[in-house]
Amino acid sequence: MKIKKPKFWDKKYHTLFSIILWPISFFYQIIISIKKSAANKKNFSIPIICVGNIYIGGTGKTPLSIKIWEMFKNENRPVIIKKNYKTHKDEIELIKKYSKVITPEKRSEGVNRAIEKKFNLVIMDDGYQDFEIKKNLNIVCFNAQQGIGNGQTIPSGPLRENLESLKNCQIVLINGKKSLEFENKLKIYNNKLEFFYFNYYIKNLNEFKNRKLISFAGIGNPENFFELLKENHLNIIKEIDFPDHYEYTQKDLEDLLGMEKKYNAKLITTEKDYLRISSFNRRSFGVVPIKVNIHDEEKFVQMIKKFIE
Repeated sequence: MKIKKPKFWDKKYHTLFSIILWPISFFYQIIISIKKSAANKKNFSIPIICVGNIYIGGTGKTPLSIKIWEMFKNENRPVIIKKNYKTHKDEIELIKKYSKVITPEKRSEGVNRAIEKKFNLVIMDDGYQDFEIKKNLNIVCFNAQQGIGNGQTIPSGPLRENLESLKNCQIVLINGKKSLEFENKLKIYNNKLEFFYFNYYIKNLNEFKNRKLISFAGIGNPENFFELLKENHLNIIKEIDFPDHYEYTQKDLEDLLGMEKKYNAKLITTEKDYLRISSFNRRSFGVVPIKVNIHDEEKFVQMIKKFIE
């Protein structure tokens, strides 16, 4: 069974748990540093955009990868590469629904397959910590709500590596409102960073207006999904969160449907969660597909072109 993200990760101060776990985080970062210094970076004949993160989970890498694919599909032959993790089948299915995707065991093998299939642009969903591939452009995603959490690396905090790694990044994409304070905090590690902001829009909002709703989600930061629903003035009477990439059992689904009957409310969930529910059971649940809107989109496209042309 998957474990939910610890609440102390997002405290803005050090807790007893983060202090106790700090020695493990320290040794974990030594291992990351060794891997990074020992990596033999491979160059490829087509440009590679990496959409990655430092904060673990819930930063929007997959919808942003799809959005970038859509931006370039008319003038290039782009493909998304998503490493074939067994626990990430939901994200792979989501990418397949909207774009072209290659799902290799190793990302470098995926790039070679992209070249063989005559694609001329790779968009890597995740892989900022894959030190064996030379990328033309690194984009790191954050959510304004969580920011960098307590600023510590796992397991003491939510960061996959320390913020010094931003020196390898060119663009930071932030989901949420503009924050010069947050930008300046990240610029300490790389003063050449370019910042862009994005938001989610619900595609089928009218379907759920004027109804009682129960929302549930098993994603990196389910609270962000719940907040999106409330920002759109939907009547959410109950919120239920599960661990990230949670595999729903038949009992889980029956319990949810029992709750729907009890409260006389419609059950709704994210598109990723919906794809993790067996196709036989999906008809019982409402799905909330989202659309990504990047502010200053034209400027963002031109910035990307500087690195891939």
